[in-house]
Parts: sequence; structure tokens; C-alpha cells
Amino acid sequence: MLKAKTAVLVSGGGTNLQALIDAEGRGELPHAEIKLVVSNKESAYALKRAEDAGIRAEYLKNDAAFEAGLLTLLEEEGTELIVLAGFLRILSADLIKRYEGRIINVHPSLIPSFCGMGFYGLKVHEAALSRGVKLTGATVHIVTAEADAGPILMQKAVEVKEGDTPEILQKRVMKEAEWVILPAALEKLAEKLKG
Repeated sequence: MLKAKTAVLVSGGGTNLQALIDAEGRGELPHAEIKLVVSNKESAYALKRAEDAGIRAEYLKNDAAFEAGLLTLLEEEGTELIVLAGFLRILSADLIKRYEGRIINVHPSLIPSFCGMGFYGLKVHEAALSRGVKLTGATVHIVTAEADAGPILMQKAVEVKEGDTPEILQKRVMKEAEWVILPAALEKLAEKLKG
């Protein structure tokens, strides 16, 4: 069966990337294959995770030429789907249009809460705790030109517990929600493309 060639864009440690690699290893991505990992941060541990898994890993300088370099890599690999997994850069409307409906992002809250410009990483969990919500979670959505505003593919709720710090909550949201719904959403989109 032909699999959707997938690129994962990362900026940090790559725990969501690892969840995808592990899901692929368990046979949970029958319609998708991770072919390329690109980071805009040279020190991103995600690049080592990709190399260790035998996936092409590339660093591109986070400057004005980034997207031109990214497009070259995507075309070289025949990329059909793109996953933003802790990728701390907003893609241009042109690039999003070129891959319209085929770029997904995982966000560490239940959109529409705590999302949009300025909400990423620990900032999301700090906002959830300061607001006093009892439930948070993660969302996988299609990427559009407006940050965190595209159609929602999947969401999973996670309980906020007494004594949570942003760091503790972040770990629980990753483990209970992000690492579960990101591979599932990728497979769902890949199956739609290839099924």
C-alpha cells in the first residue's frame, strides 16, 4: 500500500515526534510514513531522535531563507503531509496554501481556550492554571493562515489536579493527550489521502 510521505517540523526536544515514531513502529500509522524531520533550531534534540530512527533530519537556519529551503526539502522527499510538532515558527500563507488541508498542528489546550498568537509551550499551561480551569487537554487541527484557528481534527481532555505546576501539567497533557491524538489524527488524515 502507498503511504503518505510525511514531514515533521520541530523546534525542541521532539517528544511529539517520538510519539509519532513509536506509533509508526507499532504499526499504528498504516497510511503514513515519516520521511523527513526539519528543525529551525540547530540544537533541537528532535534531530537526534529522527537520526536514531533512520529518518532524514535537516536543520535550516531560522531566517528569511527558511521557507525556500524547507520547500526544497519537502519537494525532494515528495512530501504529502506536514506535522507541526512543537514547531515555534509561523508558516507563511503561501506555504500553507500550497499544502492546504494537509498540514496539522498539535496544540496543548482545548481550542478555543488558550490559543492563538503568544500561546505556546509552558505559556499555555500557565494561562490554564491562572484561569483556574478544571479541564485542559490537547487539540490537533488543520493549519490555516490564522494561528490555531483551523478545523479541529481531534481533542482529548485532561484533568487539572490540585498542586499542578505548569511543568507537571505540561507533562500530563503530553502523555495523556498529545501523544495519543497526534498519531491518531495523522493516520486519519493519511487514510483520507491514501485510502
